[in-house]
Amino acid sequence: MQASPPLADAECTDLSDIVDTDCYPLHEPGHARMRDLVATCRAQLASSGSAVLSGFLRPAALEQARIEGLGFAKKTYFSSRKVNAYFTADDPSLPAADPRRIFMDRTSGFVTRDVIPADAIVHRIYVARAMKQFVAACLGETQIWEYADPYAGLVQNVMPPGTEQPWHYDTNEFIVSMMTQQPTAGGDFEYCPNIRSPEGENYDAVGAVVRGETRTPISVITLKPGDLQLFKGRFSLHRVTQVRGDIDRHTTIFAYSKKPGVIGRLERTRQLYGRVSEMHLEAEQTLVRADNLVD
Repeated sequence: MQASPPLADAECTDLSDIVDTDCYPLHEPGHARMRDLVATCRAQLASSGSAVLSGFLRPAALEQARIEGLGFAKKTYFSSRKVNAYFTADDPSLPAADPRRIFMDRTSGFVTRDVIPADAIVHRIYVARAMKQFVAACLGETQIWEYADPYAGLVQNVMPPGTEQPWHYDTNEFIVSMMTQQPTAGGDFEYCPNIRSPEGENYDAVGAVVRGETRTPISVITLKPGDLQLFKGRFSLHRVTQVRGDIDRHTTIFAYSKKPGVIGRLERTRQLYGRVSEMHLEAEQTLVRADNLVD
């Protein structure tokens, strides 16, 4: 009788059947290679806001994750709307050139955590203690937590040809993602490292980017299947360029937080996933912002 596949387990300290632990020995945090890897990731995050670990998954696990992702994609919620980089409503009192008044087409889709099975490769990675300890070390944190949000903690971003993600910021200070299927063309990740800070929005520089007046602050990354990316998206404006060809772009997003119990904003959840839960309704009543930035 064939053994059932392992389920997502928050106590898991060994992902050797999934992760290329020869290159990334997550199960041995004291290993010299791990110390060097963490130091490199910290340096890259500090300097450019992004660190990419190529070939994070073993080939067989990557192929399984790709096939599983094709199944998840059937449950994608797609939305198409005009949004600004802050996910806020238009404010006619602002000048027309203000980036808060520049609205762009957002046409991507998401598969939410509640419909991703517990034995899926990406779900096993997301909850594993080994993964959380590694990400925390790269961020210089003692501990990080999974989102309490029933939808947003683990999602698959599905981008068919013709879709794109326009310029935006993340609600969380950092995000971890992994591509499982690369499109034929397009779908590049573009970002402006630390273009804003907790001290200010830097509207002039942001406006020049979203209006298409300059590409000077923009860095471009073409991710490949199996690549893991750590990214500080709270302060770095970013987008995914239009997908072209005949193959969808699939990327899994692992959302962690520096504090437990994080629930996504109500309106943003409704826009991205097409529905909200009772947890979102309750959390909105007691919302306290961590900083003074526009969302």
